[in-house]
Amino acid sequence: MNPNDIPFEKAFERLEAILEAMNSGQPSLQESLELYQEADKLIGQCSKKLTEAERTIETLVKNRSGEVMTGPDGRPLTQDIQLP
Repeated sequence: MNPNDIPFEKAFERLEAILEAMNSGQPSLQESLELYQEADKLIGQCSKKLTEAERTIETLVKNRSGEVMTGPDGRPLTQDIQLP
């Protein structure tokens, strides 16, 4: 599996595990550096997936005529969603 194909939920779980490991004080300096690098990549992947989801939601918030509803600033209206 391509590392970029990791589902958001799995990437987020891995980030939590990395944070827990780093906060435990157990990893060596080298292991901490490797964990930090992995976390940095996962954060980028999660951010990209959230941005893509936001764009999808923006296109789904439409009025009855099928046009994207926009606010006074001309930007598409969005709706808040709850992520796990």
